[in-house]
Amino acid sequence: MTIKKLILVTASYLPQHKHFKKLAEDLAKELNIELEVKEEDYEFVNIYGEKDEFGMAWLPQLFAEINSNIIPILTRFPINEKTLDYDYEKAKKEVEEKLKL
Repeated sequence: MTIKKLILVTASYLPQHKHFKKLAEDLAKELNIELEVKEEDYEFVNIYGEKDEFGMAWLPQLFAEINSNIIPILTRFPINEKTLDYDYEKAKKEVEEKLKL
């Protein structure tokens, strides 16, 4: 399995943006791969991303290009149940499990 790059589709005004961006940047650096950031690319997330029960995709979502396939690796940033804040470590672990790192 070859991870060619990470793709973050986001909107900079969204509250989760900074959390997704930090995680994506950290992972790209750790894995020594390219990070492509797409701003409000709803066409991309509608093709490759996760959708709600009405068939609508949301932002941000993080993807990986693996062997010429694009897969979603983080579509919802986990929340820490104790602090009710975004949980970076849980998000990183979820991504690592999906990428089998």
